[in-house]
Amino acid sequence: MTSPIAPASAGTSTRPYLIRALHDWCTDNGFTPYIAVFVDDHVQVPKEYVKNNEIVLNVGFEATSALKLGNELIEFKARFGGTSREIAVPIDHVIAIYARENGQGMAFPMPSDASAGDSGDGAKPEAAAPAPRGPRLAGSAGFAAKKGGTALTLSPSPLPARPGSDPPADPPPSSDPPGPKRPSLKRVK
Repeated sequence: MTSPIAPASAGTSTRPYLIRALHDWCTDNGFTPYIAVFVDDHVQVPKEYVKNNEIVLNVGFEATSALKLGNELIEFKARFGGTSREIAVPIDHVIAIYARENGQGMAFPMPSDASAGDSGDGAKPEAAAPAPRGPRLAGSAGFAAKKGGTALTLSPSPLPARPGSDPPADPPPSSDPPGPKRPSLKRVK
């Protein structure tokens, strides 16, 4: 008989290791590493640059100082509007890391406490200025990640219905493009 395989939760998260590896890959190839971050009360970023609870940050060595890519937290200092700011992002709030120049990278699941909702006060961050440029994960067909030599490309797919909601009726034909969609992976050979 063979011994049972240890449960997946037996080890530490692979996310910080993958983030560091992709950061190194971007740096070694002359690309600019960007991270997309889900923003809530646990994230320390300039709130005026947050849009839809997300912010995209340049984590290249040219744009940061004192960069620490730890197992629990990404910390660095960066300039926003000419002012130096301290940035602290919990690893589980990083939803993607990719190269700005070609969009290659990796997406991660949203943090588990994100589904619980905001702080309950109903206030949502307002964006006074647009977030740094980069591919949007939701509905973006340009974001690609390499896995085992095979390119994986995110492409739009319909959002699933919420539990307890009525099934959607067939929408009338429209010439307008469909609304926001959730990305899904497609194998590209």
